[in-house]
Amino acid sequence: MTSKEIRDSFLQFFEQKKHTIVPSAPVVPYDDPTLLFTNAGMNQFKDVFLGKGSRPYTRAADTQKCVRAGGKHNDLEEVGFDTYHHTFFEMLGNWSFGDYYKKEAITWAWDLTTNIWKLPKDKIWVTVFETDDEAMELWKTHTDIDHSHILRFDAKDNFWEMGETGPCGPCSEMHFDFTKNGCKPEDINAGREDVIEFWNLVFIQYNRDDKGELSPLPAKHIDTGMGFERMVRIIQKKDSNYETDIFSPIIEVIKKITGKEYSGENISPMNAIADHIRTLVFSICDGAAPSNEGRGYVLRRVLRRALRLARKLEYHEPFLYKLVDVVVEHFGYIFPEIVEKKDLAIKLIKGEEESFNQTLDRGIEQFNEVLKRIQKDGKKTFPGEEAFKLYDTFGFPVDLTEVMAKEKGYDIEMSRFEEEMGKQKSLARSSRKDTSKSNEVAIKPSKELKINYDPYSASEDNIDTTLFEVIEDDKQSYLFLKDNPFYSEAGGQVSDTGTVTLNGKKLKVKDSKKEYIVTEKTEPVSDMPVSVSIDHDRRKAIEKNHSATHLMNAALKSVLGEHVKQMGSLVNEEYLRFDFPNFAKLSDEEIKKIEDIVNTKISGNIKVETKVDVPIDEANQIPGVRKQFGEKYGDKVRVVIIDPEFSVEFCGGTHVPNTAEIGFFKITKEESISAGVRRIFAKTGKGTQSLINDRAKEIEDLFDELSEASTEVNFIKEKYNSQTENKALSEIYSIQTNILSELSDIKEKLSEEKKKSEKEQLKKNLEKYKAEIDSLISSADSSLGFKIISTDLKINSADEFKEIGEEVRKKLRDGVGLFASVINGKISLVCSVSDDLIKEKKISAGDIIKDIAKMLGGGGGGKPQLATAGAKDVEKLPEVLNGFKDFLKKKYSL
Repeated sequence: MTSKEIRDSFLQFFEQKKHTIVPSAPVVPYDDPTLLFTNAGMNQFKDVFLGKGSRPYTRAADTQKCVRAGGKHNDLEEVGFDTYHHTFFEMLGNWSFGDYYKKEAITWAWDLTTNIWKLPKDKIWVTVFETDDEAMELWKTHTDIDHSHILRFDAKDNFWEMGETGPCGPCSEMHFDFTKNGCKPEDINAGREDVIEFWNLVFIQYNRDDKGELSPLPAKHIDTGMGFERMVRIIQKKDSNYETDIFSPIIEVIKKITGKEYSGENISPMNAIADHIRTLVFSICDGAAPSNEGRGYVLRRVLRRALRLARKLEYHEPFLYKLVDVVVEHFGYIFPEIVEKKDLAIKLIKGEEESFNQTLDRGIEQFNEVLKRIQKDGKKTFPGEEAFKLYDTFGFPVDLTEVMAKEKGYDIEMSRFEEEMGKQKSLARSSRKDTSKSNEVAIKPSKELKINYDPYSASEDNIDTTLFEVIEDDKQSYLFLKDNPFYSEAGGQVSDTGTVTLNGKKLKVKDSKKEYIVTEKTEPVSDMPVSVSIDHDRRKAIEKNHSATHLMNAALKSVLGEHVKQMGSLVNEEYLRFDFPNFAKLSDEEIKKIEDIVNTKISGNIKVETKVDVPIDEANQIPGVRKQFGEKYGDKVRVVIIDPEFSVEFCGGTHVPNTAEIGFFKITKEESISAGVRRIFAKTGKGTQSLINDRAKEIEDLFDELSEASTEVNFIKEKYNSQTENKALSEIYSIQTNILSELSDIKEKLSEEKKKSEKEQLKKNLEKYKAEIDSLISSADSSLGFKIISTDLKINSADEFKEIGEEVRKKLRDGVGLFASVINGKISLVCSVSDDLIKEKKISAGDIIKDIAKMLGGGGGGKPQLATAGAKDVEKLPEVLNGFKDFLKKKYSL
């Protein structure tokens, strides 16, 4: 059977058992911020097991994409070097949510493996939890397994728990014996490569409370997970998972690219690379991207390890991106998302390879140099300061240094590495201005207070409330109010500011937290009436930018693809900032499309609807809903809807009531902040008004600057004034863009005309100077046996003076010339020496000009034939020029 046939037969088997076949959840678990990656089939059903969610079916089966780049049996650095562990794998599974239980799970598992797939029964062993007599009896009575092949194990191997508390239960594992002569009971769960677990049947029947006590669940569940790669190996009778048709197509392409055979020392690197490219493709296509933190750093480690292993195959060029096609070709039919996102995966992987390859080669070279030195010195550990140097100077990750050192039998002196890292951090801290509070205080009230934090319903009028307590430090005060209407920074939206009136004195509110507001320093009073007021103009400007952020998020997704998600944002009164995954720089066309989509929604006069206190399960079911990964949401959430078909997001921020209030949206900047992550800056409202005003001033300045082209400029000026009258900001911006383009063309035209005129004038001036030079050369002093010229030319530009130097060089034979000119109050000097004097008398223009410039308070240099300098002592210039002959006599002993 092929791997495709095995996968399909599993799903068909359980479909016949009335299971709903569900699609794999993304390998990036957006609904579960506790996980970096989906690492088991049960992840997408976690809410059901916790009693927080439900499904319209009670039986399910699927193949789940999983990533495990660390943890038990999944050490990244071991993958590829054994036969059955992976960073990416598929987990085939079947589930029962309060429906069938142990009997069906056990009998169906046996039926599928021995009757459908024809696995030899004498090669199968099963384990049960040490006290699970029920499972033991079911295996004995409902299957024909050899009873001696049923073993009991303790909780370490046969009791499954979701966490320290919550649903849990005993499990029963199925193992396959690859040994030739048959394994023994002690070989089970012993970590042998030829005796492996392939299917785990979990019986979820208990709940563990915070005291560690177990109590029966009202409904019992089944959760099973089969390692697809392991099962294919068993059925295809291979010695390694990597020899199956899951990996062989990828390995064939690796062989073709590297020109190496799949044998000997090449096997392990090729296995690991074949494994790692699947992890990269599936993770990127599900929305992750290599970066310096979290799951992004896991992917970066996986990619860099693959590149390092390619060096073992003597291959140094970017190549992983070339393997994307074969992965998509062989897995796209069951996971169509990788077909859709293939181009993105290629771009991201190629970019990472290109940026790291140079670092990798330099780092390996430096590592090997250090290794030779410590081997020669007989040292037993790799020096921590050298590991730090690799990291600090060459950008080489310390975990990679650690792996390479371990391969050579060395441990890194990590304590010294950390010491060096600490020194660097201390130096960085000391070089920055200390902005910390000089007298920190505990911002905690003296007693428990009931504070009403409500930034959503605050009116523009003053709000009367009670001041419970004031805590102060030497710079500011922290006021605890009964009613706090000031928004506290969250989700990228900055805190409100405003005023609070206390004892007739108006204090500025500088910041706000849910529990208190921060003001300028005031007296420590308590339990007294106060009046507070939000800066509503500022709040409205922030709301415009926040609502525009939601629209832009949706527009980015529409233009660039489904991989776009919020990776960070800032919303204040001046502008909005938004970070998102995308490898390529946005083109001008893409930026315009995004702006057009957002501005269309703004002009669409769309009502912005905010649903409050929506149960999390209900909110998750809203079509197209988006949420920020990593954000912890409670049982109830706020959902902001700007056109149900376009933008629906979980959001705790404040927004405009209608898109028309946003005004005009404009992207002002787009940049890269790390590999695969872009950042956009944009403005709305007052921000775009300021942008328009700045451009208007730029246009007026150009009108003044280009006044010499009066007729043409006056026509454009009249057109600009008439076109922009009573127009919307978006129209004005477009008109300004066209006007700036026209004025730039005129400016460029005038500039070219000016250059042409100056060039013609320079040509005329040079003819005059050439005649003067001819005269100077013919009448030059020859008393030292060669011609000496030293004079001050009345030249007005540096370009003219440069041409004079070249002219002197061509015409002066058997002589030395020093020419000076005062241009814009500064001295320009040029010295020329003929070739015969350089050769016979060792006279050098470069040496001469250095000394002459020094006399005049300047500096310069050049070649023996021609040298230039600048100086500032204009008054001394005649004396130096007059004394040039004596200077030469003394310097060269003439």
